[in-house]
Amino acid sequence: MDTLFRLVSLQSDQSLNSSRTSSSSRSSRQNPYQQEDEECFNIFMDDEDFSSSSSKHYNPYPHHQLHHHTASNTPTPTTTTTTGSATPTHHHVYDQSANQFSYSPARDVTLEFAASLSGHDSKWASDILLETAKAIADRNSARVQQLMWMLNELGSLYGDIDQKLASYFLQGLFSRMMDSGDRTYRTLISASEKNCSFDSTRKMVLKFQEVSPWTMFGHVACNGAIIEAFEGANKLHIIDISNTFCTQWPTLLEAIATRSDETPYLRITTVLVSKAGGANGGSSGVQKVMKEIGSRMEKFARLMGVPFKFNVIHHAGDLSELNLAELDIKEDETLAINCVGALHSVTTVGNRRDSLISIFRKLQPRLVTVVEEEADLDIGVDGVEFVRGFQESLRWFRVYFEALDESFPKTSNERLMLERAAGCAIVDLVACPQVDSVERRETAARWSHRLQGGGFRPVSFSEEVSDDVRALLRRYKDGWSMVQGSDSTGIFLNWKDQPVVWASAWKP
Repeated sequence: MDTLFRLVSLQSDQSLNSSRTSSSSRSSRQNPYQQEDEECFNIFMDDEDFSSSSSKHYNPYPHHQLHHHTASNTPTPTTTTTTGSATPTHHHVYDQSANQFSYSPARDVTLEFAASLSGHDSKWASDILLETAKAIADRNSARVQQLMWMLNELGSLYGDIDQKLASYFLQGLFSRMMDSGDRTYRTLISASEKNCSFDSTRKMVLKFQEVSPWTMFGHVACNGAIIEAFEGANKLHIIDISNTFCTQWPTLLEAIATRSDETPYLRITTVLVSKAGGANGGSSGVQKVMKEIGSRMEKFARLMGVPFKFNVIHHAGDLSELNLAELDIKEDETLAINCVGALHSVTTVGNRRDSLISIFRKLQPRLVTVVEEEADLDIGVDGVEFVRGFQESLRWFRVYFEALDESFPKTSNERLMLERAAGCAIVDLVACPQVDSVERRETAARWSHRLQGGGFRPVSFSEEVSDDVRALLRRYKDGWSMVQGSDSTGIFLNWKDQPVVWASAWKP
């Protein structure tokens, strides 16, 4: 397994020597994010890419200014007394409906959160947002308006974690109130796609892998399990259903190239899923990115001496409706199905997730690998279930934003891109109809129940694979750890003792 991990090690070591973004203190009123090139040897690197250069500022959002700060940089709302209602300045993407906020909060509501706002380690955004969700569930329109006014005044896309959570979740709540979740989500995705290029995607992916094991954890674990499952086979086919732009496969190609027996033929079919109607997986921007990635994958395979074929399927709609004929599965191939951050995109309505697992079983794969974020994100339609799901979403995204905050430099364009993607997910969860949602996550326990009910049994990761994962984590800041799941159902990536990613392997 040393050869399997060698490229991961090389990526980390070279990335640590790459150019760093110089830091300077800047106001949250400015856009501090500036791109930087990353040096890392994999399919994303050009031959001449081993020199860094600065690039243009990247600002997908208009500036969102903070109006009030204390000496400790904790935002504090101010009540404005005028003849009429106070009208705050708005900087959200939903400015066209800003007239909904043309009032000032009552003094008692402002005082209600004074302790949260003034506390040194307070989490004021969670307090105010949760109260807003409760007010929506209670249909208390007056309180909803007052709390949203406060959130709009305090939130900032370029502030601290609480300011960002306030801004992104307010966007979701507002879209829910206006019954415009799906439209807002598509608008955000469309704006993202306008900036989608191979270069920007490459920089974001490589920087994320350099500073955090969030994605690499699943890659190393699944690659190890796949290589062991493919032992002795000479014609291999991997159905790749993932959202990580094929960054998993260079290490696997190298491992296959160094097998002691004859080098096998490898075919990878990547399935990119998007909402019906276009957004994301089927966009022209993503198609161009995947075409470039495919070209580089094939070039890398030639360098490794691995007979290789790469194909991309763009599927608009629910994954459970995928046309299996497009996969072109051949009887003489040994099949593995790799699902990384993709199964939760299947709707929770009906039994479609169970149906998809049953489809996997019928394909008779030698192995199925599943990586999902460890969260229970399924916001209910109304009432108590809505509040419970909203509270868990708040908890989860705070953990995610905190992990990004401690991993990335303060001035990181790639971090902004990841946060913006999280903002899209928040709108999807909070404001989109359940049948259209692609972000409703389930815990490892629930996925394990589904997989076992679908005819699969868990496969423990070997000690060799586990050692590779531990070696990976030692290359990152303190706080990351690996924990074995109960009953041999996979392993967890923990961030400060909180499970955040689950990786598992299954056999029919």
